[in-house]
Amino acid sequence: MRVIGLMSGTSYDAIDAAAADLTLDGDRLTLTPLGLINRGYDEGLRAGLAAALPPATTTLADVCRLDTAIGRAFAAAAVEANRELCDGGAELIASHGQTVYHWVADGQVHGTLQIGQPAWIAEATGLPVVADFRPRDIAAGGHGAPLVSLVDRMWLRGRPGAPAALNLGGIANITAADGTAFDTGPANALIDAVVSEATGGRLTYDLDGELAARGTVHQGLLDRLLAEPYYALAAPKTTGKELFHLPYLRTALRGYEALSTEDVVATLTRLTARTCADAVRSVRASEVVVSGGGTRNPVLMALLRAELGGGVPVRASDELGLPSAAKEAYAFAVLGFLTLHGLPGTVPASTGARHASVLGSITPGRRGTPWPETLPAQEAPARLVVNGHGSRAR
Repeated sequence: MRVIGLMSGTSYDAIDAAAADLTLDGDRLTLTPLGLINRGYDEGLRAGLAAALPPATTTLADVCRLDTAIGRAFAAAAVEANRELCDGGAELIASHGQTVYHWVADGQVHGTLQIGQPAWIAEATGLPVVADFRPRDIAAGGHGAPLVSLVDRMWLRGRPGAPAALNLGGIANITAADGTAFDTGPANALIDAVVSEATGGRLTYDLDGELAARGTVHQGLLDRLLAEPYYALAAPKTTGKELFHLPYLRTALRGYEALSTEDVVATLTRLTARTCADAVRSVRASEVVVSGGGTRNPVLMALLRAELGGGVPVRASDELGLPSAAKEAYAFAVLGFLTLHGLPGTVPASTGARHASVLGSITPGRRGTPWPETLPAQEAPARLVVNGHGSRAR
């Protein structure tokens, strides 16, 4: 089955559309990557989204407009991906949507909201769409994140030792071999916020780590940031820009206003490397497979390796067949495929849920939803093999 996974992460800068050919054979799911397209939100939409996100206030009218505009943007990306990557032969769209709020209080997740109305995608492509993945896990007592943990476990199974997958998006998350998974804290979220404010929006991230490379880590500021209580919480745990946003950072910078932008960015980059390395050590990983936008920041990657001291190899997911920029979009393609086949897409040990759940809601395509034959299995496949990398799986 050809599936297109659509993803826009906590950096809310672009839509990733990754196409995959997925084949299920017993407990083995084979993924053949067909390619990725990346389409940035237009400036007006990104500005409107940024203005509506916490801690800003918004209106239901704004939420409705954003839900429609993002749905249309996702639909355009899906149409292009189907045409360019699948020769018009896609059979299913899996859309993560855009997270705008993750309701966490007293260590529990009470709700979550991803917008980008899937009806626009179904109408534009004529295909069924699986969307709204996270709420079912939350309803079962889980954190609704990190949902890629099941895919990570399937994918890394068979590698020697105790591998872990680390994603460096706006927020970083880790999945360990034993099923432990959690958000480690900010990866790029705070760095992006500082860069955007300092440049008046001309830049939205630290390109190639150039600002961090010119700056010096300020130990006092780093210590203050590391005192954030979130880092000491036990897994499972999840967080987002509801906590790690620009006003949060402004509070942390009180008394350090004289620091240059370069020094602040250098300190925040070290913060990401330190908290991610602490997470790696906490799960006793023997190697780390890294994906996400943070892999394109050579300073961050060098600091992560330095924090781990060379004892834990750090490699990009590209080495295992999944492009680092597309890995999460491929993961949601897999989750959508599992949903259509009536198979669970969560690991209770990862999200803290009472049980595994079949995720999402299905919007029928123009010809309805082509339900696959009933499967004898009641569990997700044990292994994910990326075509061309099957020798790494048992």
